[in-house]
Amino acid sequence: MAVMSSAVTNPHQFLQAQNRWHWIEVAFWLATLLPFVLTPSYLSLASQIAITALFALSLDLILGYAGFISLGHAAFFGFGAYAAGLICKYATPDPVLGLLMAMVLSSVLGLLTSLLVLRGSDLTRLMVTLGVALVLHEIANALPQWTGGADGLQGMAVGPLLGRFDFDLFGRTAYAYSIVTLFVLFLLARRVVKSPFGASLMAIRRNSLRASALGVPVNRRLIAVYALGAAYAGAAGALLAQTTAYVSLDVLEFNRSADVLLTLIIGGPGWLYGGIVGAFIFKVLQDLLSSGAPQFWLFWLGLFLVVLALVGRDRLHGVIARVKR
Repeated sequence: MAVMSSAVTNPHQFLQAQNRWHWIEVAFWLATLLPFVLTPSYLSLASQIAITALFALSLDLILGYAGFISLGHAAFFGFGAYAAGLICKYATPDPVLGLLMAMVLSSVLGLLTSLLVLRGSDLTRLMVTLGVALVLHEIANALPQWTGGADGLQGMAVGPLLGRFDFDLFGRTAYAYSIVTLFVLFLLARRVVKSPFGASLMAIRRNSLRASALGVPVNRRLIAVYALGAAYAGAAGALLAQTTAYVSLDVLEFNRSADVLLTLIIGGPGWLYGGIVGAFIFKVLQDLLSSGAPQFWLFWLGLFLVVLALVGRDRLHGVIARVKR
């Protein structure tokens, strides 16, 4: 009760207190440097975890904080991947510039599609988001002269990072690039959700009618966070394209949207670390379970999700609540 009363009487001071870093957070980000020392042979997997974490973070912004369900979030991931690939191939090989341009273009796509997605009920939004991803998939498949079609976009020659660090086969530069990008965008997302803008998103998620009655511009808030989530997803796609020097139609398929949704469910939506924790668990499970019998790894993943839902979900939520406090 004391916390709630302080939040009501002095909301700005309450938000400033929420922005303070805890030692657990500092330790968590310092631990992301350990793969360089402890598991240098798994840096490629670590970079994939960082990219998946950024993708899950983008979904958490619109689902965990705004309550906006999407089944086609791969549309922005794939669009960012193809944008970065085409920019690298036809404009500039600079990865940082390509990343920023992919984020801007993905954000514009998010703004345009948000006008369609905001119409109707939750079921309509699900169908529209899925439809946008399917349309982009077919467009990419129908333009082989640009995207490579079913063969994928090839011929990318990604330049050295910051003009000095080449992308090596061991994944050192790829992981450093991915984890730094994840950290910088995480800082921005943390600042956003711990601000009055983030508080208004939480109000919309709980009750959009009440938030509107209190003067919150619901549609404008949803459009803004949807565009931000699209930019983050585009950044994740661009990282994948640049670190692998290849883009295929797989980046726009429904499986990509389903995987990131599972990732966020495993980690827990509504706190920014949920996507990161979920990405670590999901990718490590995928690597371990598919190493022996790749055709059965989805069976074991499904079994893990069932056990998590029936047995460990409440306990996991309790741990998450304690960490958040």
